[in-house]
Amino acid sequence: MSDAPPPYPGNQTKGPEPQYPPPGGQPPMQGYGQPYGQPGGYPQQPYGQPGYGQPAPAQYGQTTVVVAQPTVAMVQQFRESPVHTKCPHCQAEIVTATSYETGTFAWIICLVLCFVGCDLGCCLIPFCVDGCKDVTHNCPNCNQVIGRYNRM
Repeated sequence: MSDAPPPYPGNQTKGPEPQYPPPGGQPPMQGYGQPYGQPGGYPQQPYGQPGYGQPAPAQYGQTTVVVAQPTVAMVQQFRESPVHTKCPHCQAEIVTATSYETGTFAWIICLVLCFVGCDLGCCLIPFCVDGCKDVTHNCPNCNQVIGRYNRM
């Protein structure tokens, strides 16, 4: 078990390295592994001149590209619940106070109930239900109207 492993099957002597064609498809010059006849291998290209993998420099001058990003305006959606916002009148960070007012939707529901036959007082129910009324959002500091949610 202490014997050395068998030798690797194959050529034990190292022969000359294979010659691969340089990039660009031109065959190498005469000599061992020296493409283009240069002692260091491939010729060195000065920076900025077209060479291996380098694009040709622009001859038209410098161009500045300005990318304008759109500004996104925060549009506050006023619904039935109070909203945290900044009052445009007093510039205070607030939570709006909501109140309900009779609007178009309540009147339409009232008329529909009258046409159906509920005209003895049942048609007045939409004026008592907050779900049929419009919502007004007020600033609690300055009592100015900030927004309104119309159901219709």
